[in-house]
Amino acid sequence: MGRFTYEKNFSLEIEDRPLVHVETAIETKLRRGEPFMFTWKVDMAAGSGRNSVWVNRNSMLVFKYRTPQREINGAWVNALLATANSPTGMHIVKEPAGLPSA
Repeated sequence: MGRFTYEKNFSLEIEDRPLVHVETAIETKLRRGEPFMFTWKVDMAAGSGRNSVWVNRNSMLVFKYRTPQREINGAWVNALLATANSPTGMHIVKEPAGLPSA
């Protein structure tokens, strides 16, 4: 189980495989100079609801992994990028079929 932390205030526990794809999509958006909203559901144990954060080049982000594996499915990254360009902002979607690439 990995963890995404935003500005030391908000964090999301997430499996390593989806997290590496979120990280790759975020890196892509920031390299392009494209700020965006990232949103995720809050677990019932933490009060339910959702968190949304504005991500830009000045955001302090931490991605912590349990495993070193970094196999990327380009179709999944593209699906995440598509959500980032939507009115609801980037959110985690299921992995689509596609060949992983390094």
